[in-house]
Amino acid sequence: MLPTREQAWELLNEYTKNPNLIKHALAVEAAMKAYARKYGEDEEKWGLVGLLHDFDYDRYPDPRDHPLVGAGILGNRGYPEEVIYAIKSHADYLKLPRKSLMDKTLYAVDELSGLITAVTLVRPGKRVAEVPTKSVIKKMKDKAFARTVNRDDIRNGAEDLGVDLREHVDFVIQAMSSVAEELGLDGSQAD
Repeated sequence: MLPTREQAWELLNEYTKNPNLIKHALAVEAAMKAYARKYGEDEEKWGLVGLLHDFDYDRYPDPRDHPLVGAGILGNRGYPEEVIYAIKSHADYLKLPRKSLMDKTLYAVDELSGLITAVTLVRPGKRVAEVPTKSVIKKMKDKAFARTVNRDDIRNGAEDLGVDLREHVDFVIQAMSSVAEELGLDGSQAD
């Protein structure tokens, strides 16, 4: 039995206090659900993977701990093994093959959602729905911009998923636009 979204939300908030990490979780959740819908997969399950993929990071950021501590917590709380595996496989340093479409999708949307957020926040209107795909692609080439975002993960994720990078960026922008208010990317933060 899959835990509910409400239970996952409570777990996220129990372990994550950084509001930007909460927003990141919501962005990845939106992208995962959108891809699940596109591929005819289980939106609730994929959404939980996105929502919880970094839930232990605030407390356990060391690669020796994240996401393994979280995986243990999820196992103790009855989350399905495929959910736990997808979350573990998004961490390249664990060297776990991404086997399922869900595994590959999480990897493909994780870093990209962070880059799209960063691009949105430097635009005057601060509205994710108004971010052109070409602006995200251009900022990918600027290594000084959003330095912590791994560009190789974005490129490799799209390739592993078998989607064109521009189409992938556009798709994730649209998914994030559906939760723009929760992400603070609806223009309400504009100067």
